[in-house]
Amino acid sequence: MSSVRLAQTGTQNVLVLDTHALIYDALAPARLSARARKAIEGAAAKRELACCDISLWEIAMLIARDRLDPGMDAGQFLDDLIAARRLQVLPITSEIAVLSQSDAFAHGDPADRLIAATALLHRAPLVTSDAKLRKLQSISTVW
Repeated sequence: MSSVRLAQTGTQNVLVLDTHALIYDALAPARLSARARKAIEGAAAKRELACCDISLWEIAMLIARDRLDPGMDAGQFLDDLIAARRLQVLPITSEIAVLSQSDAFAHGDPADRLIAATALLHRAPLVTSDAKLRKLQSISTVW
């Protein structure tokens, strides 16, 4: 497949990372596909990496439930994650909230619906291995 073309949102181009892609990038890069790693590195070099703010909550929840151990407390890990990749944290807007409830997103996980809606609204590719999200015709995915 050809290289990833980033969508323009205002004056910024972005590549949105799903929650697991954020975690893999930080703690287990080998779990990312070669295509995902290349897209992330390219976007990071241009300061064009982004995530939905709900991903930060998901990561904090995983740490609190002992399902993820980054070797530091959740607050420090999230701050380091954002700073290391100069992540743009995209907020859940009213448009995203409404869009996430549309029939375009037949996904049972509310966080995944919000992440997909964020990518769609920003016309940005989404780095995800989630098969349900990758099947959506409305968004471009990278894996």
